Amino acid sequence: MMRLRTTLLVIALGAGLAGLLAGDASTVGVPRPVWNDVKWPFPLDQWGLGKAFRCGAADCGTEVSVYLRAKIGFCNCATGVSDDAELDRVGDLELYSDKWIGLADGSEIKVGWMSGRSRPYRVEMRYSGPVYAHAIGFNDRCDVAVATVVSDQAQLKAAADKLLANTVIENFRIERMETA
Repeated sequence: MMRLRTTLLVIALGAGLAGLLAGDASTVGVPRPVWNDVKWPFPLDQWGLGKAFRCGAADCGTEVSVYLRAKIGFCNCATGVSDDAELDRVGDLELYSDKWIGLADGSEIKVGWMSGRSRPYRVEMRYSGPVYAHAIGFNDRCDVAVATVVSDQAQLKAAADKLLANTVIENFRIERMETA
């Protein structure tokens, strides 16, 4: 049952992201980035595989990667993703490293009827330079959806803002989780 709920949420996240990546009415006539669905690059863990997308530097000005996953039953049911500590706990930065630092205080976000947080990070890598990531987490009761946007530091905020501003992601629905 939980696997079905997770699968449905990941499918809904992927559909929302596909609309996001295709653009919206405010971008008609503006060249759109070319997003590619890529294989989930991280090892399998207790949350399963997510959806991964990449836009190359030729199309986006810099390489941008987006990783999406559902974590069913992992959110604080009483308060949701309401502070930076909870975002740190539910986010997927540990897929890269266990050493990261927030570059700024997080900010509240709304995705449809759901609330959450968004925050930029510098993630220290073991054998290379740092990675810049923007963690996004929003919840419906005890279930959380997390997105990780990875880009160079100069483009990180713009990439995360575009993800959050798109009407498709704002209209994202999790009602399938309720019926599963």
